[in-house]
Amino acid sequence: MNDLLKMTLIELAETLRARKASPVDLMRATFERIDETHQDLNAVIAMRDREALLRDAKTAEARIVRGEARPLEGIPLGVKDLENAEGLVTSQGSLPFKDNLAKHDSTQVARLKAAGAIVVGKTNAPEFGYTAITKNLVYGVTRSPWNLEHTPGGSSGGSAAAMAANVLPLVTSSDGGGSIRIPASFTGCFGLKTSYGRVPMGPFDEWRYQDTSVYGPTTKTVEDAALFMDQVVGASPCDPNSLPHPGISYLEAVRQPPSKKLRIAYSPDLTYAVVQSDVAAAVEDNVKVFERLGHGVHQISSGPPQLGREWGVLGTFELASQLHHLLPEHENEFGRVFLQGVKMGWQMTPEAWGKSAQLRQRLNEWCAEIFDQFDLLITPTVPYDPPPARGPFPEETEGRQQILAGVASFTIPFNLSWHPAATVRVGLSRKRLPMGMQIVGPRHRDDLVLQAARAFERERPWHPTWPTKW
Repeated sequence: MNDLLKMTLIELAETLRARKASPVDLMRATFERIDETHQDLNAVIAMRDREALLRDAKTAEARIVRGEARPLEGIPLGVKDLENAEGLVTSQGSLPFKDNLAKHDSTQVARLKAAGAIVVGKTNAPEFGYTAITKNLVYGVTRSPWNLEHTPGGSSGGSAAAMAANVLPLVTSSDGGGSIRIPASFTGCFGLKTSYGRVPMGPFDEWRYQDTSVYGPTTKTVEDAALFMDQVVGASPCDPNSLPHPGISYLEAVRQPPSKKLRIAYSPDLTYAVVQSDVAAAVEDNVKVFERLGHGVHQISSGPPQLGREWGVLGTFELASQLHHLLPEHENEFGRVFLQGVKMGWQMTPEAWGKSAQLRQRLNEWCAEIFDQFDLLITPTVPYDPPPARGPFPEETEGRQQILAGVASFTIPFNLSWHPAATVRVGLSRKRLPMGMQIVGPRHRDDLVLQAARAFERERPWHPTWPTKW
């Protein structure tokens, strides 16, 4: 493997700007890495023409020589296959959309390109991002670089696998119920689910009522995520929910410690999650890092309402509205489990809507109480080891019945509440697979979450320990 691909995004950008390496050499190394890992990982599932990519790399090299390098000049970028990149198919991992050629970039991709990144291709995702296992009928199964028998998670599984295996130095991800944090946790990456609206979404073909999904970075390190954020935040007229620019540099922010001693709430299970014992022990041990840094940590006994079913019905209701015109004529073209999920959308009634609204308000009130007393909340990210690459999810953990939300026990609440939440690596499980710890902050305080994650990372660095199979 080329040493360039082992670097962090920060290191790589600096290396290219200093002309210690060429974007052309980096692009060729990326081609080689995609080719040598594709059969095992299946992380990058579509690419632009290689000669065109080399021309783009030469253009980036010329900008660097002229002293006009942008922050991500010449960095190869993989775009999750639920997001548009002009000239590439956005298949959504679904056979009826396998020829859905994107005519424009998403706002996020356009901003990354404006910062100098070069779109290489698409990373794999489950059908419409429906599940936390990355497989679909178009491109097949994506596997974890830590152990090919296991999934890298989902729905940003292709992006997380490509990052952890040093295939791509820059990827896009999205999170509607854990789809950044779960695969980042399963692959040992850093992942940030941003505050709702922090990174503009779209433009889409129709108005989106579903308000739990966000874009955010999956990276090797916290500083890499901060650099990513600096390129993509700020309001867009295409996204009515997008937030104004925060007026800060996230990269500058994470290079400073938190401005005060923090009050941190810690919940090992949110009162309902069924957590694997070594995951629970690792998080309990690692939360003490914050105590050693002088912050106050208090274990809480309260938890939010369980909203796994309500979250599922809300999401599938809108998805069903988008796909109903293809049913039942094209039912055999969709994945069986995905189709079952879509049909949950027809369970939406005024009564179900009202119950969801009431529970979500209870969640909001619980979060308000927590963040009135504390600056941050810490939990495990995922309650157990990654499932097999093709599934299924476990029905029980160490003899205890799993709850409905299962893999997303800790992540779903903060999609519904719009709070920023990150995952940091806290070691390897008994099966030698990565485990994660979730750091949740007040709404719009993505900077504080990043600062806390960086403070933790300084004490318990995980880079450069990555899978060594290749």
